[in-house]
Amino acid sequence: MDSDITKKDNEINNVFDNIKELVMNSRNKVYSVVNTEMLNLYWNIGKLIMEIQKGQTKASYGDAVLGKLSEKLTNEFGKGFSKRNLERMRKFYIYFPIATTVSSQLSWSHYLEILKIEEEPKRNFYIKETINSKWSVRELQRQRDSLLYERLALSVNKEKIPELAEKGQIIKTSKDLVKDPFVLEFLDIKENTKYLESDLEKNILEHLKEFLLELGKGFSFVGNQVRLTLEEEHFYPDLVFYNRLLKCFVIIDLKIGKVTHGDIGQMQMYVNYYDREIKQEDENATVGILLSTNKNETMVKYTLPEDNKTIFSSVYKLHMPTEQELIMAIEEEKKNFELNESLDKKQSLVK
Repeated sequence: MDSDITKKDNEINNVFDNIKELVMNSRNKVYSVVNTEMLNLYWNIGKLIMEIQKGQTKASYGDAVLGKLSEKLTNEFGKGFSKRNLERMRKFYIYFPIATTVSSQLSWSHYLEILKIEEEPKRNFYIKETINSKWSVRELQRQRDSLLYERLALSVNKEKIPELAEKGQIIKTSKDLVKDPFVLEFLDIKENTKYLESDLEKNILEHLKEFLLELGKGFSFVGNQVRLTLEEEHFYPDLVFYNRLLKCFVIIDLKIGKVTHGDIGQMQMYVNYYDREIKQEDENATVGILLSTNKNETMVKYTLPEDNKTIFSSVYKLHMPTEQELIMAIEEEKKNFELNESLDKKQSLVK
């Protein structure tokens, strides 16, 4: 008897799962159709408004007309046709004058965030990344506010900057995993307050979803304080991740203050251990990232081999960076580069 009841319950559960899948698929299709139609409607409204303003993208002519048009449309169709929204539709058409460049993979809410970006290369980057990474509107807003494009542009070679706009972020090498700076404004830690490295780690674990978003594409969490043992002595890397795009482990050690020679040596040991004991033959070399408030790049450069491609030092910020801060960071990078070049020349002369 019990077996018959169990069998019947299983049949009902199977039917329920099948119906649930049908309903979800149908809803997704309906949403896709509605979203596409909405984007087409707003694009065409924007086009008509531009015709009123005779194609002058910055003209004030027609503003009064927009007000009257908004009033008539609102009376006829209700909310959604305020003067501000009509201006957004106009801007939508200006930024995307070719209808086929409008992606139905993005919602109108996504496009409202995109429309806040004036520079075309930057807009293209965020469109690509939103589609590729399936960002929600909130995630897109956060990445834009944290100046992701500028931070990645700062971290890559100048020749690769146009590629950001054309393809979004491309993960090909271990260096592509590193941002400078990392932005951790979502943590419950205020700047200029005393906190320990353990506090930083604990906060990251409590905001792991946000931290994974900041790390970028392809990351999954392996563990924290993952013990490794060498001759009965135990060591505990702070955070261990795996990146499926590069097929490699990524070890992150958190530091407050300036990175030291000892920090670099310890990270080198972690990376060597994972390469020799943990990673599989078909996986790539382990990457180590020292995340600190002062990356001490010169110390890293002269502690590690010249052909180092797996250990990096980067800073983290507990607030959203300003463009001025990034400009200062670029200037600092130039100074460090020039200083290192000078030191290299002096060393070659001594030899």
